[in-house]
Amino acid sequence: MTLSIQDTAFARLEAEGRLFNSVLKAPTHKAGRFGFRGDLALKFQAKLADEARPPEIACEQVIAAANAGEPQIGFLCGFLLSFESLKLVAEVLGEALSPQGKYFLFCDNIDLSKRYQVEYGGATFYVLPIDEATVYNEMLELLYLEKTELKRLDTAGKTDAVTERALAFKDSFPKISFEEGLALMGPVRNPYENRPV
Repeated sequence: MTLSIQDTAFARLEAEGRLFNSVLKAPTHKAGRFGFRGDLALKFQAKLADEARPPEIACEQVIAAANAGEPQIGFLCGFLLSFESLKLVAEVLGEALSPQGKYFLFCDNIDLSKRYQVEYGGATFYVLPIDEATVYNEMLELLYLEKTELKRLDTAGKTDAVTERALAFKDSFPKISFEEGLALMGPVRNPYENRPV
């Protein structure tokens, strides 16, 4: 029997049209595991007629994995333009979050020298700065995974490698509340600034 997204905690997100720009939305090589790599829509723009508009706010460069038959997503990481969007991530994922899950959010507007743990919506989020790199590269560095060792793997294989190591992640960072994080965060950068029109 082939594993379908409908058998996993991704099913509702897929039905709501929140999983987009995917480079992986398929079973991985580990039996019973379904992987997703792409973007997660957090807030949709108002739709006019049937035009497809990009979401107003998204969690980008997401790498996530869920097991068949389990109501929750065990691992997820992604990029947020603003720390404030952590609240949206928790609200959108809702019951798909697990107190035992490993969730990593790389935020563009937190101090580059800081890392935090924030409890929100019944789950713990590891909040980290993004240092000019991609979420994938940041995760490899955080989890001590060698890029060269993963080079030969396909996207599903790389997702498995990151997931396995992330699920075993035991480090802890200073704990702050969501409100404290809001007070600490910097201004939100406009990603479209200085781009040729």
